[in-house]
This record gives sequence, C-alpha cells and structure tokens, in this order.
Amino acid sequence: MPTFVEVDHVDRVFDLPNGGRYIALKNIELKIEQGEFVSLIGHSGCGKSTLLNIIAGLDRASIGGVTLEGREVRDPSPDRMVVFQNYSLLPWLTVRDNIALAVDEVYQGKPKGERLLIIEEHIDMVGLRHAANKRPSELSGGMKQRVAIARALATRPKLLLLDEPFGALDALTRGSLQEQLMKICNEHNVTCVMVTHDVDEALLLSDRVVMLTNGPEAHIGQILEVPIPRPRQRLEVVKHPSYYNLRNEMIYFLNQQKLAKKRQSQRLVTSEKSAAQSILEIGFMPLTDAAPLIVAKEKGFFAKYGLENIVLSKASSWQEITKGFVSGRLDAAQMLAGMPLALTLGAGENPSIPVINALNLSRNANAITFSKRLYNQGVRSLSDLKSVISTSPDQILTLGVVHPTSMLNLVLRYWLAAGGIDPDRDISLTVIPPSQMVAQLEAGYIDGYCAGEPWNYQAVHQDVGFVAATALEIWSGQPKQVLGVREEWVQKYPETNLALTKALLEACEYCDDIRNRPEILELLCRPEYLNIDSAYIRPGFIDPYDRGDGKPPQELTAYNQFYLNKTNYPNRTEILWMLTQLARWSITPFPKNWVEVIERVCRADIFGEAARDLGLLDIGEDNPIHLFDGKVFNPSEPLDYLKSLEIKHQIRVEEVFI
Repeated sequence: MPTFVEVDHVDRVFDLPNGGRYIALKNIELKIEQGEFVSLIGHSGCGKSTLLNIIAGLDRASIGGVTLEGREVRDPSPDRMVVFQNYSLLPWLTVRDNIALAVDEVYQGKPKGERLLIIEEHIDMVGLRHAANKRPSELSGGMKQRVAIARALATRPKLLLLDEPFGALDALTRGSLQEQLMKICNEHNVTCVMVTHDVDEALLLSDRVVMLTNGPEAHIGQILEVPIPRPRQRLEVVKHPSYYNLRNEMIYFLNQQKLAKKRQSQRLVTSEKSAAQSILEIGFMPLTDAAPLIVAKEKGFFAKYGLENIVLSKASSWQEITKGFVSGRLDAAQMLAGMPLALTLGAGENPSIPVINALNLSRNANAITFSKRLYNQGVRSLSDLKSVISTSPDQILTLGVVHPTSMLNLVLRYWLAAGGIDPDRDISLTVIPPSQMVAQLEAGYIDGYCAGEPWNYQAVHQDVGFVAATALEIWSGQPKQVLGVREEWVQKYPETNLALTKALLEACEYCDDIRNRPEILELLCRPEYLNIDSAYIRPGFIDPYDRGDGKPPQELTAYNQFYLNKTNYPNRTEILWMLTQLARWSITPFPKNWVEVIERVCRADIFGEAARDLGLLDIGEDNPIHLFDGKVFNPSEPLDYLKSLEIKHQIRVEEVFI
C-alpha cells in the first residue's frame, strides 16, 4: 500500500530577471501517513509556503514530485483544500453561501438536498449556526477563519493544507480555533499539513514537526516526533513530561538557523589559509562526551593551533548530526563511534559520504537504565529481565536507543542476545534523542534505554529509573564518541585537519586530569552547552556513582575516559567488530572488501602524525576485545565470528563501492 502523501526529493528553482537562478528548496523528502498532522516551521524565506503550494498542486516542483495515494499531484484538486491566513471569503455572500460555493462546485452531481445537508453539517461543525446568514463584514476574524475551515472541510478533502491559518488572530480566538481544529481532525481522521511560526501551536496540533533550514537551498534540518497521545487537551499537553524538552529543541533549532544566517557569508573558503581563518562549524551533542570540544574552545586549544573561528553547533539528536553531513552544512562533528562507518557505507538510505575517524574522543560513560516498575518486579540483572519477558509474553517491553548505528545500540543488542533475549522479537527497540529518554521513561512510554551521561544518572536522581549495567561491566574501554570529519574536507585542508586533531588531543589530555574536572564541570553545565544542573554530571565524573539500586555508590574512576589507556587511538579491531554487529542486525551488509572500508574510515596515520608533533607516543595497539560473556572475537575471521553468534539476522555479504 503506497504512503498516503509522499514528497519525493523535491527541488524548487526560480528563474531570476538577471538570468540567474534561486534554489528555494533542495532535496525535500517527506512521507505523511493518513490521519497524521504535520507542521512545517522555519524562519521567513525558508520555503514553507512554497512547499505547501507544491503539495496543493498550486505550484510545480522543478525536480522530484508529490504523490497522494500513489497518484502524482500535478494541478489543484478538491481532494486537497487550502486554508489561507487571509480567509479568502466572498464579501457579498453569507456564511452559508460561502460554504455552498465550494460544495456546489465539487458535488455538482449530488441532489440539492444532499448538498444542503453537507453545508448545514459543516456550519454546525465549526459552531456558526447563529451566524449562518451573516456576511463576512459582520463577522470577527476568528469567525471568518472558521468559515474558511468549514468550506475546506465541506468538500471532504483527502488532505487539508493550512497556511498560517491563525496567524492574524488574537490569542484567545487562536486558542479556541486550535482546539476546534484539533477536535475536528481527531473525530474525522483528517490528514493535515500546516505552515506555522508558532512553536506552541505546532506542539499542540502536530504528530510531527518538520523544521526547515534557511534558504536558499532550504532543506529539512530536523523532524521532531511529538509523542503526546490523542485526544489532546491544551493543559495536558503543557503538563506532558516531554513538552518543554520538545519546545526547547524547536526554539534551539530556530535560534541556530538565525545564527547560521549571520555566519553564512563567512563560510566560503578558497584555500588552506582561508580555511584556517574562516569559520569551521563542528556539531556536538549535549553529553559529557562533548567535554574535549568544549574545553578546546574555552581553554584556548583551538586558538593555540590557529583555529580562531571554531563554532560549536549544538544538535538535539544524532539524526540532526547525520543530516548536517548529508546536506554539507557540517564538515566535522562529535559522533557516535559507529557513525563514520555508517555514513561511509550509506546506511539508512543515506547517500555514501566518506567520513574519517582519526581520533577517539571518549570511552565508556554509557549505561543501561531500566524503569522503577521493572525494579519493583525484581529486575536487577540480565537474567532477571529474561525471566520477566518469559513469564509475561503478552507484555512487550520497549527500550530506547539513541541511534541505530551507535555503540549504545550495538552493545545493548549484544548484552540482550548474550542473555538469550532476541532484541527484534522479544522486545521492541525505538530510537529516541538522548535528551528525551528520562521524560519518556517517566511517562511510561519506554521501559528502559541505553544512553550516555548525564541521562542515566538523571533517571536515578529523579527516582524514575535504576542502572542495570554500565559500560565498564559490559565492555570496559569500549569506544564511545569520535571526531568524525568529512573525507573531502580533510583532503582539501590537511593542515587544518591536523591542527584540529592536535588541539583536541591536548584537550582530551586536559579532560582526564582529575584536578581539572571541577572547572570542566562548570563549563559543561553552561546554557550554551549541556544547560543542565551539575548534580546530574558529578557522579562518575567527579563523585562516586549511585546506580539507584539500593547499593552504596561506586567509585568509577574509568567511567568518563578521555585520554588515559590509549583512549584516543582509532583501533581497527574495534571498528571491525562494529562492522560485524552492523551486519549481525541487518543495519548494513558485511562488506567483502572490509579491509578497504576500515582503512578508509580509520585514519591512524593522521592520529600518528598529530601525536608525534605533540611529542606523544603514537603507537596504538589493536588489542583483543573482551566483552562480559567471554566470547572471543577473532579479527582474522570476522565471518566465522558472525556465524558463531546464536541470535542474529541472516547475514548479507556484499561488495561495497565507496
């Protein structure tokens, strides 16, 4: 069955009077299910209304297209009705007659009596029975907009398109109409796409919020899932545990776009010298693992190596980091250890974007956290979890992961499978941004998750969860975060990349000096970085770690590891293990040319040059991997290792062209 609405790689290019071209929209790809409410937000000029007009058939895409129930949208049609901000009512017609105008046009073949019933039904639907015989000049702004909505709905469209429908209304009228629209959509399963500038309106009404970047070449920067159940009431939405996190993500995205617009003119570089002097935007996630980037910025390590204009761009999800690389907005970012591999291989239907890893930023500092409900059911260990799943087969537990290609997903899956739990059959795994994990756990939407800090201890601190296992117990020294850099940029600016690597290597060393941790803690908690209470970061970073399981806090000196024990060396054996796990769960095929893939991603040569320049030992060891179950990983025979794993998908082996 085809997707209800599909926007398929749409570009919209306008010809300019001077012979040039303006690319308003670039590679817009969006799928909308029947009954879904999707909002489009972004700054003025980002192409929201242009995209809406293309979906409506009022404009045509220059490249790509739109389908509705599998049929291409070429022209306007009654199955797609648009409600504009300016009402568009005929002033000489009454409320009833304005609605009748649309009904009579669309249902010409229906008897007059049936058409009248449709008209009267929709007058009542929007609460305008008392004003049915009034003309627009006798109506308030809110009443006029209700007429426009009734007229659109009276034609029984498959898709309702709203272009800032409440933008010109006062707050009370807007709130009333929003609730009325929400009620109508719920009762009649109406599929809606709405353009808005109002983040609260988007959260109240939407199932998903699509955030567009600045134009020209505006594209989808982020899609925010709104996990608030329907039917919704305004006060219940505001009280929902995810509300403020979601709202902050939207506001942060819009603020970042505003800053990006100011920086846009400075981002053009034409030479290695100008690259060092121009702005380099590095993506990061608000986790303790971002410490080396933040320290390099705040303590002058970037400046020491001539990188005066480094901008740290905070992302709200790993998907946003991925999209930054796909769109070309980012050349470098803090990444999950598996992301350079995934981007290079083109995982998740993304194009292949060769990304290198020449520097590990951190190890460990993640954990598996479960809800207090599972704790009260006696779950303390993997075997306890297996027992609960076995005794309650009708109750499917849901666990959150931050990204399909993350070490957290791979390690969680390994941990579950080692305990006889199939992560794709016995439980449900869902991808959730790290910052939403605790709220989702507290609301009962998930039963646990595997995430980095501070999100595990925050659940303990708020008494909504407990830590069942830490990285130190599952695989001590596991790679966590790396510096991912676009290969094309490295080839163009090798000296700048070397300077970047050296600056971050020094910052990593600074981060692992325990004497510096109180100062680093203060930097991390600043609003522009993690924007969080230091109480959530201290455990495992400075103080003993409380797991919330009733036992005394533990001294986890190696929990947050940035430099010691050869943390920073990009280890080929570890990357090969990640390749086997990506193939084990059908996230990517296992490449026949795996040696070539690893050599391209894992750039120990760049790490070695940076280390030697700093007078450090550049020798790393591709040490054996020791996981908690004692199973031996033989890097010489990765396929034999894969075959030996009991719980796995069917393994695909393919030649990968990169």
